[in-house]
Amino acid sequence: MVFVGLLIGLLIGAVACARYLRQEISANIGPRLRHIELQLDTMQAEINLATEARLAALRTRIDQVQDDN
Repeated sequence: MVFVGLLIGLLIGAVACARYLRQEISANIGPRLRHIELQLDTMQAEINLATEARLAALRTRIDQVQDDN
């Protein structure tokens, strides 16, 4: 009889734990993913800007070298 009570208690605890974990995971993941996506978009824009600025500087130097020759 004690064994059956122990199994029922374990089952109830596992159900409560699974329900809590599922609730917490679904509640927290959405806002975090949106925040990470915004950060990645910002980083991509900054990298694109830096790349374009560097490319423009290199083109200017190439044009100057070609004009000197």
